[in-house]
Amino acid sequence: MVYAVSWSLLGLTAVAVALEVVYRFLTRRRPVREVLFFPAPLVCTEPLLSPGTWCSCPLPHDLDGALPQLMRRLLGARRSLELCVFTFSSAPLARAVLLLHGRGVRVRVITDSDYMAASGSQIGALRKAGVEVRHSQSSGFMHHKFSVVDKSIVLTGSMNWTMQAIQTNRENLLITDDGICVRAYVEEFERLWEEYDPASYSFFPEEAERGP
Repeated sequence: MVYAVSWSLLGLTAVAVALEVVYRFLTRRRPVREVLFFPAPLVCTEPLLSPGTWCSCPLPHDLDGALPQLMRRLLGARRSLELCVFTFSSAPLARAVLLLHGRGVRVRVITDSDYMAASGSQIGALRKAGVEVRHSQSSGFMHHKFSVVDKSIVLTGSMNWTMQAIQTNRENLLITDDGICVRAYVEEFERLWEEYDPASYSFFPEEAERGP
């Protein structure tokens, strides 16, 4: 009788372990491995920016293209978005960033000091809305073009966040959740964030070099 009970317990344990293995297999998250290429056709992104609303604009409402895929990844952020981009003038992407900020997602932006005030730049609108922005203060360009979603997905490539890059240029964007890559980009962002802290700015570098 004791043996029968023991074998029953062993059988139940084996079934439980097998079910756990099957559950983990079925619910495991697929690795993110995507590549987007531009230029991409101009499409209406209103369904992504304002879900549930009807848009009657004449633009195509095809949401399978490169720009909608990029916006979906960005709008999927739940906790944080780190954006490090040379120049930023795309109004649809700016709206996506502002939506995240309005949802309580912590958004931080690093950009180039020379191009942040260029015609059409969205940096001023982001700052006005309360988004944290820091910029370079050196002779070389802050030429990075990457973003990190929830510190778990990296989007990086040749593309600036401009309509010219989206609609005209030959550009690429790699999207990955590879842990090694994500950590490297997070570390680079944090390093630049500290380097570009306004508290450490030298507003008169030439005078500082000459001394008193």
